[in-house]
Amino acid sequence: MNRATALKIFPAPATSLLLLLVWLLLNNSVSVGHLILGSVLAFVIPLLTEPFRDEHAFVNKPLLALKQLLTVLYDIITANVQVAILILGPNKKLRPAFVKVPLDMTEALPITLLASTVSLTPGTVSAEVYPVTENHIDNANLEQKYLLIHVLDLKNENELIQEIKQRYEAPLKEIFQC
Repeated sequence: MNRATALKIFPAPATSLLLLLVWLLLNNSVSVGHLILGSVLAFVIPLLTEPFRDEHAFVNKPLLALKQLLTVLYDIITANVQVAILILGPNKKLRPAFVKVPLDMTEALPITLLASTVSLTPGTVSAEVYPVTENHIDNANLEQKYLLIHVLDLKNENELIQEIKQRYEAPLKEIFQC
């Protein structure tokens, strides 16, 4: 069996293996029945979801992706503490605002991951990703994408934009090389 045939039968072997492992862990059993059912699910689910897979969405730097995941987890924990302090303090200190962050990325998956990361971090919520057409000197229409974020307590808009771009967008851009 050549590689092309194997990929048609198992379009995502790592996903199949992960599905089987998760099935066995969720059932807390490695009995023959669970092995067979888990194997069937691990075989069928990737085949059924193949048409929805984006072939351009490929993680080029898995170690950087792991580092980014750890960074996001750290930020979630620290933001929880910061939001708790803000909520327990006097509400008149809160400065809620919407911030428009210009994006350098154009691919859907990295933008979705950025919006999700912002929403997972307490105190911020992604409200919308939208394009704005700009006319340039050479009359070419370039589509600039923005991420609209609601912030619970905005101290400095430019610092927030730079932090999101450096801490989240730049690594995602490098991970997906877009």
